Amino acid sequence: MTTAAPTVEAPRPARWPVFGAVSLAALVATQVFSFLTSPPDQNMGQLEKILYVHVPAAWVMFVCFAIVLVYSLRFLWKGREDDDLLAAAAAEVGAIFNGLTLVLGMIWGKPAWGVWWVWDARLTSTLVLFLVFVGYLALRAFVEDPQRRGQWSAAVGILGALNVPIVWMSVTWWRTLHQMPSSMRSMAKIYWVGMFANFGAFLLVMAYFIRRRYDAACTVRAAEHASQAAALGGLD
Repeated sequence: MTTAAPTVEAPRPARWPVFGAVSLAALVATQVFSFLTSPPDQNMGQLEKILYVHVPAAWVMFVCFAIVLVYSLRFLWKGREDDDLLAAAAAEVGAIFNGLTLVLGMIWGKPAWGVWWVWDARLTSTLVLFLVFVGYLALRAFVEDPQRRGQWSAAVGILGALNVPIVWMSVTWWRTLHQMPSSMRSMAKIYWVGMFANFGAFLLVMAYFIRRRYDAACTVRAAEHASQAAALGGLD
């Protein structure tokens, strides 16, 4: 009896630990640069500097969920298991950055608004996005069949990613306590330099996390395929 070749192969050794160290160094460097070069904001004072983490984390969250959308659609189209695993890896990392965005927003909101949480349009839609992807990850944990798990989680991932424009536009569509999106005209150049520098560093960290989580998932699936093949071979 012959068996089909596994759809997922174990990852080859790579220099990702070095990439991870470079990403961490870049993140530390951009944070130090931003804190040392930007003066306190006229209205928020030193509290403004939390935006060097909060805003890039939110942007990276959007990038992660865009990756989930693309690879979920690819999985539904081509049925390749590695697309499903990459979408799942991006969802895990996106959920982490989503949670970080919420926590930092609450830390900022306490001194700015006087409360930790309000049912503001931006905060509420971001929380809904977080809960959708927590549900996505919970679904994957409870469904054992790889094909069914990939199809169901792809559907949830696509629906969740479609919530991203709602989060982005929430401060424009509804009356909200959250400030309107800033522009280069409304914010001093030095703040934008620090924000985009940190966004670049966060992208490196995101890429490292997604790749390592994807490699770990591929290793597990390759081992499962090998175990299944050995079991089927033993029935010959």
